[in-house]
Amino acid sequence: MRRTEAEGSGRLHDRSRQVDKAFGKIDDLETSIAPFHETYARFAPLVKALSALRTYVVHNRHVIPNYGERYHNGEAIATGFVESTVNEVVSKRFCKKQQMQWSKEGAHLLLQTRVKTLDGELSAIFKRWYPDMDLEVEEISVAA
Repeated sequence: MRRTEAEGSGRLHDRSRQVDKAFGKIDDLETSIAPFHETYARFAPLVKALSALRTYVVHNRHVIPNYGERYHNGEAIATGFVESTVNEVVSKRFCKKQQMQWSKEGAHLLLQTRVKTLDGELSAIFKRWYPDMDLEVEEISVAA
């Protein structure tokens, strides 16, 4: 079922409302800890951490999921099953009995390549190495 434009903007509004709620919680925390600025030895790092959290939310608000909405719609809200599968595959590839075994260096290089692909930087690297290579390919959406 395709969402209408109004429904799509409603989802964005809900996300925005949830992010604004997060900012309110951060404000509340800052207010709550203010009386302890002279008595709590680690006050400065705590304030710095709250500031970093605010900055993170500001810069990533467009990709922060609304887990309540996802749960309500029956969508996945946890990644434990993915982590379990990755651990199983990686463990299998490092096993000495495996015919196609990975080295630590090879796994590291593979992960670097994957990160460059997800960040959209890999094609620019290939264009720099091979200027005449035609890299016009259809973009494939990747789950995070």
